[in-house]
Amino acid sequence: MSWNSVRDYLSQFGAESRMIAFPVSSATVALAAQALNVEPARIAKTLTFRYQGGCVAIVVAGDARVDNSLFKAFFHEKAVMLTADQVEKMTGHPVGAVCPFALKPGVPVYLDESLKRFQTVFPAAGTSSSAIELSLEELFLFSGAKGWIHVSKGWQQTENEG
Repeated sequence: MSWNSVRDYLSQFGAESRMIAFPVSSATVALAAQALNVEPARIAKTLTFRYQGGCVAIVVAGDARVDNSLFKAFFHEKAVMLTADQVEKMTGHPVGAVCPFALKPGVPVYLDESLKRFQTVFPAAGTSSSAIELSLEELFLFSGAKGWIHVSKGWQQTENEG
């Protein structure tokens, strides 16, 4: 989809004016952190995996990686990321712009525990040069998340930061 579809979607929460557009790419965690001048861990990256014949979106902290065994224990399927060709077709957002808002119908969203160490995080906002700062409560509400899960690794050593 696009900036406009995310803006329209976020307008139901009165949050569309908080969207940030950058003159540079924010398509990766490192680029987004640089554009926002924040630590990379606070970038809320939305990862997409095959799930039940469709896909699932999982939002994790920028320094976290999905752990295959934790994913399989929760979803009862092997963690297989969507290919670049599948991402836009299945989510409505292109690679580098995937966010947990204005997704195609039927794409469940889950939030990973790795985000809980922060007061606010920065998910993308529908383009590869955008973001929005949200509290965890706002992220949960605005994304329509099905719940908090623990499917990540690589961040626990910095768990007391924030």
